[in-house]
Amino acid sequence: MTGFGLCTANDEQSSVTVEIKSLNSKFQDFTFRSPKSLADMELEWRNLISEKLERGKISFSVEYAKTGKAEVKQTYNKDLFIAYYNELKKLADVVIAPSYDQIFQLALASPEVIQNSGKEDFPPAEKEKIKKAVFHAIELCDQFRLAEGKVLGEKIASNIKAIREGLAEVEKLDPLRVEKIRSRIKGNVTDFLKTESFDQNRLEQEIIFYIEKLDINEEKVRLKSHLDYFLKVMDSKESNGKKLGFIAQEIGREINTIGSKANDAEIQKHVVMMKEELEKIKEQLNNVL
Repeated sequence: MTGFGLCTANDEQSSVTVEIKSLNSKFQDFTFRSPKSLADMELEWRNLISEKLERGKISFSVEYAKTGKAEVKQTYNKDLFIAYYNELKKLADVVIAPSYDQIFQLALASPEVIQNSGKEDFPPAEKEKIKKAVFHAIELCDQFRLAEGKVLGEKIASNIKAIREGLAEVEKLDPLRVEKIRSRIKGNVTDFLKTESFDQNRLEQEIIFYIEKLDINEEKVRLKSHLDYFLKVMDSKESNGKKLGFIAQEIGREINTIGSKANDAEIQKHVVMMKEELEKIKEQLNNVL
């Protein structure tokens, strides 16, 4: 979800700079910074960003400055100013004020003398230019995120491949593990009973029951299925970051079960490796939409 987009649009009339930064977040969180004169466009910008960027902690700023000929935005009611000024002079004369120094400022600050507060008035062409700059910055930010996502996808795919290789090693070792368990149980029973007679068929049944409790074939099949499904979902064009997180949890569950049921030192080495690769995947999924 990390991204950056910067767009500038300058001409003889004005200069516009739009900057968008996106950081990882579970939700969509906005921070806006723009001139007060553009406040009425904020909702439109928010909608544009929401449609394209979907999720993340998004910082958005717009800078706008006039570059054309300077224009006076404030106008004054001259007749009203003169009337205030004359009245203030009369009051000053009544109290025999030493000077008229402050009368000018008082008259200028009197009600309705200043008729225009200087608020920026944007013609349609200027608003359209700002909108295009915003849209282009959003596109650049999205392209940044797509490029980062491609690299991230390759890294996660390599982690999945490593887990698959670890599973292949477990499958090679599993038959040897079963045979070792069988031999160990038979040897222990024989040593314990020694010359005492025992039912051979009964012993075989108990061994089979014990081995079935330690059987990991179902876990291996499910783990393969989860790995395949993970890659399929990751290649989808839709935003599936949360879904990938759920699949990663299922992958972890199967790996843990294999480790606990196998009860074998050699297999456990590969289980530890698979867990390590899965943790790398989970860390990276925080960056995925």
